[in-house]
Amino acid sequence: MSRYHSALLIPQPLIIMTEIFLASFLLGILAGVAAGLFGIGGGALIVPVLVWVFQAQRFDPEQIMLIAVATSLATAIFTSLASVRTHHKLGNIDWYRAKHLAPSMLLGAVGGAVLAEYISADSLRWFFVAYLIYTSVQMAIPKPNKASSHPAKFSLDYPMGLLIGVLSAILGIGGGTMTVPYLVSNGLPMKNAVATSSTCAIPIALSAATSYAILGWQDHQLPVGSLGYLYLPAFAGIVLTSIFTAPLGAKLAHRLPAQKLKRYFAIVLLALALKMVW
Repeated sequence: MSRYHSALLIPQPLIIMTEIFLASFLLGILAGVAAGLFGIGGGALIVPVLVWVFQAQRFDPEQIMLIAVATSLATAIFTSLASVRTHHKLGNIDWYRAKHLAPSMLLGAVGGAVLAEYISADSLRWFFVAYLIYTSVQMAIPKPNKASSHPAKFSLDYPMGLLIGVLSAILGIGGGTMTVPYLVSNGLPMKNAVATSSTCAIPIALSAATSYAILGWQDHQLPVGSLGYLYLPAFAGIVLTSIFTAPLGAKLAHRLPAQKLKRYFAIVLLALALKMVW
């Protein structure tokens, strides 16, 4: 039998999974470098690109955002673990604050995943577009991040942790863009805030990703290769490369003109936002 006829015997779902895995493999390289270089979670890049890839494969439009968000959160577990290991060796993590924030973030992430399932696909898309625009503006026009001289208010950790968990689960991010400013404004130096935020991303991602897997467990309309709302070929492709390229991005941050690069990346995020609008 010719190669041509043999190719026809390959199941269509297997072809789709392979194509998405390869695309995600490349996406993981970019997301890892961006996370390490710019100090933001890969979700800002992963979610919109996955939406684009899933649209090209004609996934159900009502499920695309949920699958992209859930898959992004699952990858954040591993990239955050790699980041935390480095920060821990440097002694930058404030473990007391991390433990203080973790319980409410865990609870908030579960609530955010449940809430996301009831939000329409269009509303979820617009919500993420707003987040991309906000993040791009923050990167293009940075504000000085100086630790507050006022005593830390630990009582705010619970409501803020809950809010950050909810929003992170809906957006498919580790919450760094919200956790870092909060910790800095509440008395933590910048390097410690970034390290502690990376630690807090683990309970958010773990809780939200597990919730999405459970919520989509009985949905038989999801594409082949799914674990609930997690799409495993995309997850595998991103994780395999991002855990190696994130440390590379962090090293490049010390050698390249980071502020100028942030402005360029802000343009990329804005373009992704416009693409999602279109």
